Amino acid sequence: MSGSAHGHTTAAWTAVTICFIGFMLAAVAMVAPWPVLVVVGLVIAAVGPIIGKVMSAAGFGKKVDSAHAPAGAQKTPVGSGVSS
Repeated sequence: MSGSAHGHTTAAWTAVTICFIGFMLAAVAMVAPWPVLVVVGLVIAAVGPIIGKVMSAAGFGKKVDSAHAPAGAQKTPVGSGVSS
């Protein structure tokens, strides 16, 4: 798993950090009865993955490594009638 650099990107760390902050805010607000702050924390936690996707699309995510793809590896759809 460590060879694929799964989750070791700026976009992934930012998304997880935002979600963590949102869930911690919601958890504290549940103990101290502040229902509005619970909702705010959950909204912050829901925004985390969206920001992660936007950052990934902006180039802060995992880079596509085309060196490991086999040359000429094209998949044919199942049931296409093409036999090999």
